[in-house]
Amino acid sequence: MRHSALVRATHWLTAASFIALVVSGVAILLAHPRLYWGETGAVGTPSLIDLPLPFMLTGQSGWGRYLHFLSAWIAVLTGTVYVLGGLRANHFGQDLFRPAHPAKYNVMQRITYAAVVFGLFPLMIWTGLAMSPAVTSVLPMLVTFMGGQQSARTVHFIVATVLVLFVVGHVAMVAFAGFRRHVGAMILGGEPSASEVQT
Repeated sequence: MRHSALVRATHWLTAASFIALVVSGVAILLAHPRLYWGETGAVGTPSLIDLPLPFMLTGQSGWGRYLHFLSAWIAVLTGTVYVLGGLRANHFGQDLFRPAHPAKYNVMQRITYAAVVFGLFPLMIWTGLAMSPAVTSVLPMLVTFMGGQQSARTVHFIVATVLVLFVVGHVAMVAFAGFRRHVGAMILGGEPSASEVQT
């Protein structure tokens, strides 16, 4: 499958920002590895989930928050460009919702891909914005619909975990189908052989 320059550029920008988001997200969690439901949550109050991470009370991970914020906006802008490009080229219609024969992706790949692009990523953006006091002061419905900032944080963590599992599965499928050939195609835009499973 030949990948356009737009798909290749957005793929690698998303991959880089995702790695930065995971690293900075873990740093933020280490500052307070507990999850709550509702509007408030703090040390000494009942938690919903206690994560098996060391509790670093020494700081609030300022660098982690800055990196998370920067990487999140790179991911949002890159994702927006990707979705607009995909709509313009009818990629989603042809490959996901009304696949041509033979289809580039099997049914499970199409369902998973559509769920990630149109479900999980928008939910990550929503919950991320719902944790921002500056945003919710202007658009309070973002957080009230979630049930509070701590609820948004908990949903954000759960969706992030699902996305990490998706990436692990994606990399495993690429490795199984021919890692060098598929990664080369995503870098240079070449076309893998027809005998290989498309991912």
